[in-house]
Amino acid sequence: MKKVNYFAFVVLLFSFLLIYNCSSDESSNPTIDLTIEVKTFGGTKNESGQAITKTTDGGYALLGFTQSADGDIVDNPVENYDYWVLKFNSNHTIQWSKTYGGSDDDRGNDIIQTTDGGYAIIGYSSSSDGDVSSNFGSKDFWIAKLDGSGNISWQESFGFLGSDTGSSVIQTNDGGFLISGVLDVSASGGEGNSRNAYSRHAGGDFWAIKLTINGVLEWRKFFGGTFTDAPHDLIQTDDNSFIIVGSSDSNDLDITNSQGSYDFWIVKISSTGELIWEKSVGGSEIDEARAIADSGDGNYIIVGDTRSNDKDVSNNNGAADLWIIKISPSGELLWEKTLGGTSFDVGRSIQRTNANDFIISGSSRSVDGNLSSNQGQNDAWVLKIDSNGNLKWQKTIGGSDIDFAYDAIQLDNGTIIAIGESNSNDIDINENKGFTDLLLLRVNEN
Repeated sequence: MKKVNYFAFVVLLFSFLLIYNCSSDESSNPTIDLTIEVKTFGGTKNESGQAITKTTDGGYALLGFTQSADGDIVDNPVENYDYWVLKFNSNHTIQWSKTYGGSDDDRGNDIIQTTDGGYAIIGYSSSSDGDVSSNFGSKDFWIAKLDGSGNISWQESFGFLGSDTGSSVIQTNDGGFLISGVLDVSASGGEGNSRNAYSRHAGGDFWAIKLTINGVLEWRKFFGGTFTDAPHDLIQTDDNSFIIVGSSDSNDLDITNSQGSYDFWIVKISSTGELIWEKSVGGSEIDEARAIADSGDGNYIIVGDTRSNDKDVSNNNGAADLWIIKISPSGELLWEKTLGGTSFDVGRSIQRTNANDFIISGSSRSVDGNLSSNQGQNDAWVLKIDSNGNLKWQKTIGGSDIDFAYDAIQLDNGTIIAIGESNSNDIDINENKGFTDLLLLRVNEN
């Protein structure tokens, strides 16, 4: 009988395991050569970049808010919060920069380029003067339609006595607009709805408002339960319905399958605002959906964060992970994945790329797991996944203070633009002009 060389066998087995483990580590945290340019914009007070849209001329426009009356802000006479829009050309040069609002607190949350080459911007306003013609309470949805040069074509406020904050806007297939955000139903006394039994709702609800192309109200509906329900993004589907995503900690009324604390709450409504279906996805802890994208195959990918490690969440690497789910048009969970390390890691936006991958922006405090570095506290985090949710690369950018990324897009030439805010003035962040600056990152894959 042939003798077995057990020593050689053990050496071979050990080598195989070593190679396998190294390969697994590499695949969980892949790297690619990236060129990153970091810019900050602002004055001596507080600025933030909240949303970005690419434009048909190869450039991009971004929306945030400013409190400053100096530095890069040239048209704000006093130090109060205003919407702030900056338009860049394809060479990353600012073409124009404008602020919008009144004498009170006005902060922008979302921007799109419209089919006529202009823009629609939304957020909330506490003003009733300046650019804002009316205010109905503490905070109102405030939407403004701009032309291609940033001049206001029309503007409208929607709200009641409480704090009603607009978060998202899309242009619909009929040329009009759908806007969504939080309605303070308790303060509104049930107004803002044409649905039955609305008076049973309380707290904050998803609020969807349909407008014509000229900003005229067509319908408005709210959805939720008796606790806090907050939408963050929406999309129009192929059948001209809408899907709105956010979070809910209610377990009654419109919410029928709560998983625990806050869940990803996904609502599909018809073109006239009727509830088609709703789904709660998550575990027993806090799970919050922030953004949705068409996956390109008839389904949808949603990104946010999770603190759960049970039920729909198969894995949690630490305190909070970036959580990605894919759903069918009927809301069926197709797959889910977590990315992150042992600290707090979150996702804030997702956009499909030119090659049908996905760019995600967010922030991270981890230095392990899928993360390879952390410069201080929260770092801005930009990453790319493929259509199956596999990580292709990730990068954190920041200084020793607090840095966030809130939105990211890929331009037609392949450059990735991410925006957010920064309190830092060291390491990756070369300059801070005040308290918090608008942060802009230009990322190129080499």
